[in-house]
Amino acid sequence: MEHRSLGSLSVSVVGVGCNNFGARLDQGGASAVVDAALEAGVNFFDTADIYGATQSEVFLGVALGARRPEVVVATKFGMPIDDTHFGATPAYVRAACEDSLRRLRTDYIDLYQLHYPDDTVPIAETLGALAELVAAGKVREIGCSNFTAEQLREAKVAAGDGPSFVSVQNQFSLLDRSPERDGVLAACDELGLGFLPFYPLANGLLTGKVRPGEDPPAGTRLAAMPKERSAHWLSDEMKGRVAALLAYADSVDTSLLDVAFSWLLSHQEVASVIAGASTPEQIRANATAVREFAPGQLEELARLTA
Repeated sequence: MEHRSLGSLSVSVVGVGCNNFGARLDQGGASAVVDAALEAGVNFFDTADIYGATQSEVFLGVALGARRPEVVVATKFGMPIDDTHFGATPAYVRAACEDSLRRLRTDYIDLYQLHYPDDTVPIAETLGALAELVAAGKVREIGCSNFTAEQLREAKVAAGDGPSFVSVQNQFSLLDRSPERDGVLAACDELGLGFLPFYPLANGLLTGKVRPGEDPPAGTRLAAMPKERSAHWLSDEMKGRVAALLAYADSVDTSLLDVAFSWLLSHQEVASVIAGASTPEQIRANATAVREFAPGQLEELARLTA
């Protein structure tokens, strides 16, 4: 499998988002997904302290076991775990890192990411605490999530000569192309950052399993999602776009899943597509979903999803 760089890290272009661990998957299910990923050549696992009510990190650590040195583990901090565990103050950054290290059963985190900007804390203070963790060998590289282009530039300046973000993780897919429009991809080029898209399959709409005019299959994320959240994804506009993409995938004799992954990876800024998975079969499908587009196909996909 192809690898791309995130700072000093080399990550497989297909990764695993571990948000199902501890939520839809128990330890056995999480371990089966991890095993399948490693067998398929995937080396990048992305989790967060809030996933699965902190159990995602635990399950990932157990599943990796002695294979921990073979992989790149990314996790995040900052989103509220409870009423006292949240934010980006230096004291909390240090405490959150220790908690994640313990849950992951490791003594270092490859990519430690601020999950959401904390407007109450100057970014220079957060970066200072992260620099201490890097100097101590507890963190190899640092990243962020849900940052605007302006915030990325501000963070780069604030880092000075110290460690700076090597990645940003924002929503990006054929059904949400906002990073192209809001300047975040351009900022990645400017600042030398890798982009990690979350919701790369648009909550399952781009897997090909959700057909326009039909209810989401039982057991899927969309089927379990509260109606106030699923309304956006199941709107008539989204259904029309999905129908057009399904027709296009059929016309080029490939799956919608392959189209979704490959379109993202056609952007040089994208380092890895970290899709969630709940079964080994989904992992194997994701791992083989990368293909090259023929001339003109990118333009047609851009037209269909404009």
